[in-house]
Amino acid sequence: MIAKAMWFVAAGLGIAQVAAAETPDDPAAEARGSGPYAAVMEADPDLPNHVIYRPADINSAPKLGVVVWGNGACSDDGASARKHLGEIASHGYLVIAAGNILSGPAAPPGARPDSRGPGPDGLLPSPATTTEDVRKGIDWAIAENARSGSKYEGRIDTQAIAAAGHSCGGLQAIHLAPDPRIKTVLVHNSGVYNDERSRILNVVVSKKDLEGYRQPVIYILGGPSDIAFANGSDDFTRIKHVPAALANLDVGHGGTFQEPFGGAAASVAVDWLEWRLRGNETAARTFDGPACRLCVGSAWTFQRNW
Repeated sequence: MIAKAMWFVAAGLGIAQVAAAETPDDPAAEARGSGPYAAVMEADPDLPNHVIYRPADINSAPKLGVVVWGNGACSDDGASARKHLGEIASHGYLVIAAGNILSGPAAPPGARPDSRGPGPDGLLPSPATTTEDVRKGIDWAIAENARSGSKYEGRIDTQAIAAAGHSCGGLQAIHLAPDPRIKTVLVHNSGVYNDERSRILNVVVSKKDLEGYRQPVIYILGGPSDIAFANGSDDFTRIKHVPAALANLDVGHGGTFQEPFGGAAASVAVDWLEWRLRGNETAARTFDGPACRLCVGSAWTFQRNW
């Protein structure tokens, strides 16, 4: 079993009041989340090379919003952010990460994510997953919502779709922004390189990509010690045509992904999704208004362009 974390209503502050350890004898515990709909992490043979996070009891949850996720390093480990993604799913979302379950207690014996280092030219190798791999999650979710006999039939809100990702996966989320089905974007510990020279083979990025935003976007960065801090901060200053926010917590590039229930960053991500996809006004107060929760009395620094 996993004890619930007791979060203040101002969950966007990211302060867990009680966070019990996940028990090692339960491989599913790390992805269960603290929300009202205990989540499961699974592979589905109908969507190979992807990992799905969803409420265990789909019918007890509201219609599921959809979040497609790009992994850090664009890796093929769809379980690398399992605590973060399980937390989102436990609030009534279908979360789909590219890759397979290659880490954590639920990984099969001998499973290893792709971890190749830079080549002689200093470039990291071509990513193990692509933007199109992430996009497949949207295509599949919409198809499953309409497919007769699917456990998701009629259970997905196809008007509530978000793209998100960490580091290289954040660049994948940026690349997906022009897709008209995506209603909001969350960029974690990432941003377009300020010199516009990609450090990853076959990943082409440009500040011009920021023009592709057609929806509200939030950058969630790890403060000055985050290697993406300068890039993400510069992205934010350039975005004038859509609502944009920049939330910084001084935790570095790794964020809070490995903390119970995804830590502070997951709490902020859930509030953003609840506001932008579901219109939840309580969640909106984390970001909006003169005394927003991230604006006053929190460990976060926060900027917005609205």
